[in-house]
Amino acid sequence: CFEQFRSAGNMTDQLGALAALTNCSGPERDAALTAFYDRWRGEALVVDKWLTLQATSRLSGTLAVVQALLAHEAFSLKNPNKVRALIGAFTQANPLHFHAVDGSGYTFLADQILTLNAFNPQIAARLMAAFTRWRKYDPARRQRMHEELERILAAPELSPDVYEIAAKTLGREG
Repeated sequence: CFEQFRSAGNMTDQLGALAALTNCSGPERDAALTAFYDRWRGEALVVDKWLTLQATSRLSGTLAVVQALLAHEAFSLKNPNKVRALIGAFTQANPLHFHAVDGSGYTFLADQILTLNAFNPQIAARLMAAFTRWRKYDPARRQRMHEELERILAAPELSPDVYEIAAKTLGREG
């Protein structure tokens, strides 16, 4: 994969090789991620793909990587496309790590929703979609998701958008 990445003649081929490498641990993965970002940092949509690949990795420690990327120069919580590419991808396209039995993915998402609620309640409300099927999970995950939904609902100055989804998800009418 690394050789394919290095010899790729276009972004699409390079991205394909990088996609495979993001699920492999080792120095090649890190080198490819760095090289890809360095090469394409000026292309916002390509950088979004770079963020998404990392957010959807099957490797252990992916949540920590996502949390670190929140502070990366390529990410801004004020940019909805970046939020969808990183946080949205993690919560919607990485069930292995988002639904970790310890609830860390749920806590991470609730924290991001509460932060976003203050300045972009629409994107915060869209991220709530990851919690709307909480009743379909096993008891441990269901309990942890419920706790985070209650925490969101109890937050002061909750926007009407987020409040409505949280209340409906918990079976309450506002």
